[in-house]
Amino acid sequence: MSSLWTERAFSFTIPVELFPNVLERVRGTPARLEELLGPLPREVLTRRDGDRWSMQEHAGHLLDLEALELQRMDDYEAGREVLTPADMSNRKTHEARYNERALADILHAFRAERGELVRRLEALGEAAAGQSALHPRLQQPMRVIDLAFFTAEHDDHHLARISELIRLFVK
Repeated sequence: MSSLWTERAFSFTIPVELFPNVLERVRGTPARLEELLGPLPREVLTRRDGDRWSMQEHAGHLLDLEALELQRMDDYEAGREVLTPADMSNRKTHEARYNERALADILHAFRAERGELVRRLEALGEAAAGQSALHPRLQQPMRVIDLAFFTAEHDDHHLARISELIRLFVK
């Protein structure tokens, strides 16, 4: 399996009844991120592995994507047939200079934004979790529950990379 997110394939078959379970994964990411990064010194948090993102930049990237997730919630609520596409160049993350920011600010902002996403997912509830729209990159239908699962998987992709960097840089 490739470690590149863009090469992952998805088969969205999660039963809608598992929406509360998937929602808990989405809800738990801020705490998991804080637990991973909180005890680390700034020089480790901002250290890059070659030209790849630092741990702090990964955290910032997760924050950046919350706006897309909220826009996609708007898409579902408006009954749009196609979800808002992601900026696959990650321009926002590359330009944000997250290594120059305080980690606490990034984590606080991510927790607040993720809280809004969770609130909106909860408001839609299990009854609407089967509502579907086309995911533009994957070119397949994505239900609300699938969006939550996709978000949790993307979170875990970056948390796993952060854990890999911790193993690499923290002796």
